[in-house]
Amino acid sequence: MDLESAVRAAAGGDLDAFAEIVRRFQHMAFGYALSFVRDLGQAEDIVQEAFVAAWYALPTLADPAAFAGWFRGIVRHRAHRVLRRKHLEALPLTEADAVAVDEPAPDRRVERRQEVGAVLAAIAGLTRPLREVVTLYYVHDCSQQDIATFLGLPVTTVNNRLHAARAQLKRRTLTMVKDTLEAHQLPDDFAARIGRIVRARGGVVDARFDPLSLPDLLTEIVASDDARQRAVTLQVVQRLPDGIVRCVVTSAAESLEPGMTVLSAGRHVQTPVSKESFERSVRLLTGPPAPLGAPAEILETGIKVIDIMCPLVRGGTVAIAGELRAGTTVVTEELVRRLSGGADGVSLFALAPWTLVSIADALKEDGYSEGTVGPIQTFYFRSEEGAWTPERLAAWPGSTW
Repeated sequence: MDLESAVRAAAGGDLDAFAEIVRRFQHMAFGYALSFVRDLGQAEDIVQEAFVAAWYALPTLADPAAFAGWFRGIVRHRAHRVLRRKHLEALPLTEADAVAVDEPAPDRRVERRQEVGAVLAAIAGLTRPLREVVTLYYVHDCSQQDIATFLGLPVTTVNNRLHAARAQLKRRTLTMVKDTLEAHQLPDDFAARIGRIVRARGGVVDARFDPLSLPDLLTEIVASDDARQRAVTLQVVQRLPDGIVRCVVTSAAESLEPGMTVLSAGRHVQTPVSKESFERSVRLLTGPPAPLGAPAEILETGIKVIDIMCPLVRGGTVAIAGELRAGTTVVTEELVRRLSGGADGVSLFALAPWTLVSIADALKEDGYSEGTVGPIQTFYFRSEEGAWTPERLAAWPGSTW
């Protein structure tokens, strides 16, 4: 599909056409954003925000052939917004406890950060026209013709600026620029991170993504609330068939509705769920508890300690809470396996202090499905270490803990 056709189709609401546009422009947009801000993470955030803004504004674009320049303006506007509010955040040393253990050694991280900082400082020392072309050229090997199209310049001008930029950067620095930018490219699956809300009810949102690039459990999804100029964060708690993920809203939002575009942030949830947020999520995901005094039918699991000490009620809710590596996932999936053959089931809420791990991958490694089978539905939440004790959870009405 040529660009103009893709732009027209996307303006009419075709998400696949928009994903094709993202694939064509994602790396150039990243390089362009990086030419404004000297931070790789901020540049990626700018690109995400810019594509979301472009999706909503596409119907106002009169000439599809002008998309490149129009979109470049959106990226520039978002970058300037970041620069205006840019500040350094001070964190206590205790925050270092949250750093994943599989990270490189501290001295190597410092060394790597210094290398990236030196490269970005060298690029920042160039004039803006030179900075734009050299950044675009070394991000995912953008060709001179691609750069010319994106910047709205003749190819000869791009070549001249690239030559001038190389001359100003010393040979060793130029090699560092090339190696560093190539090592910190925008992920190739960026376009697949785009999804669409298909259902929104209260604080629960269902969003559809490419089934081959489904966001992982316990990762964040971001929806752009353009009317209020803010991002709304959602947490993936369940993965369903046909490319659907079910999420709970973790930031204030009143305006999410079907058809809105969302982006998979590609990062795991950092903040554990609070007891109040969890209780609200349970009500939204399963409905109100059965009235007091209503007859209850016990479900037999075949696991004696559960059937005797913690019997499950058909149609009820169950919270499975435990410390890290205490078997929470195993218990959850064993209940799914044993109860999924009936006509009615229960809703399982698994809480454990998972950190930066892929829950879906862990389940597959253990030979389990992702938990939602037949009448049994399972939701995963990240909890705080030591926060979910039986004493704290026992007061929840109509549930088994």
